[in-house]
Amino acid sequence: MTMTMQNRALLDRTIDDLLLQLRGLVLVGKVLEQRGATAAEVEEHAREAERVRAELAHLIGDEGPQLAA
Repeated sequence: MTMTMQNRALLDRTIDDLLLQLRGLVLVGKVLEQRGATAAEVEEHAREAERVRAELAHLIGDEGPQLAA
């Protein structure tokens, strides 16, 4: 199955946005830990990071990026 250039560009952007979001969540989680945030606050960021990771895995797929199709 081939993707149109427009669909590929949208998927590329979605993946880039999710990667940026994930990076921010991980960095903020570390800052929260360093500043003595509650375990619940740290866990909330960890859960959201895991959700974003799962979304990325779904978009990219087990066989590598679907963008190469």
